[in-house]
Amino acid sequence: MISRLRGLLIEKQPPLLVIDIQGVGYEVFAPMSTFYNLPEVNTEVSLLTHFTVREDAHVLYGFLNESERGLFRDLIRVSGIGPKLALSILSSMELPTFVQCVNNNDTARLTRIPGVGKKMAERLVVEMRDRLKSWGTNTTPSPVTPTSTLTQGLTSPVEDAISALIALGYKPADASRWVHAVAEEGLSSEVLIRRALQSAL
Repeated sequence: MISRLRGLLIEKQPPLLVIDIQGVGYEVFAPMSTFYNLPEVNTEVSLLTHFTVREDAHVLYGFLNESERGLFRDLIRVSGIGPKLALSILSSMELPTFVQCVNNNDTARLTRIPGVGKKMAERLVVEMRDRLKSWGTNTTPSPVTPTSTLTQGLTSPVEDAISALIALGYKPADASRWVHAVAEEGLSSEVLIRRALQSAL
């Protein structure tokens, strides 16, 4: 079991990041709630991890804090929710918003998350309500600064943001429309992604 990684962040392209530890690059899938607060590329980073073994792959999921990892682990205990969908839920909603949706039986808002239909939203509300009682609603989103960037390359922040939303399960047309609707000169990919998700939900 791998519970934590600390090393050099050498690549980040949501939902995937790569951490170099003594010359070995570890691929880690992380929710946008983690990406929003990652340091710059070529900076040391420490992540809590959840290790999943499948027939075709061993997959690492990374989180900046125990709240994110704890919610991820609670989500994958819900019938019908695997790691990929749990990652999408964490990426689409801040923790306080998700808790509020569950407590208020707001299944309509939950169904806006890709992969969550009406029945799944109802199941989330039923199965997560008791588990979330200890979470409270005092978790506040961490600020995102416009200077933070994704992996340096030839693509623009708008293109990076659209690609990230598609990777999270959103339709290309929706991803493009949402990102272009909030795009402003000088904004980083992380800021564009967060604003696009907020407008979508």
